[in-house]
Amino acid sequence: MTEPISIPDDDLEIALLQMTFEATDPELLLPVLSKYIVMTRKEAACRNADLCVSFTDPSRFVIIEKWDSEHAAREHFDSPVMVEMAESCSGILADRPDVDLLQGLSAHDLN
Repeated sequence: MTEPISIPDDDLEIALLQMTFEATDPELLLPVLSKYIVMTRKEAACRNADLCVSFTDPSRFVIIEKWDSEHAAREHFDSPVMVEMAESCSGILADRPDVDLLQGLSAHDLN
């Protein structure tokens, strides 16, 4: 496994979590993911969470989350919010979600 690239500011370790979902029934998946976003935004280490839908494929949903650290993002994987969302997706996804955890090299807050 490759080590993350070092960034100059040792105090800054922004992590981005990207999840892509292919829905068998977008109308059933949308409320599940919407609730997940609202609940995730309430977590202390979450800087932001956004839900997107593809312009070219309305059954493809993408969630992009920004976390204070890689550790915080990894802890979120086992959180009740994540577990509830995963269980609620049962039977309404075409395949397993594509999940990637990214090091935020330029993912700074604008405010």
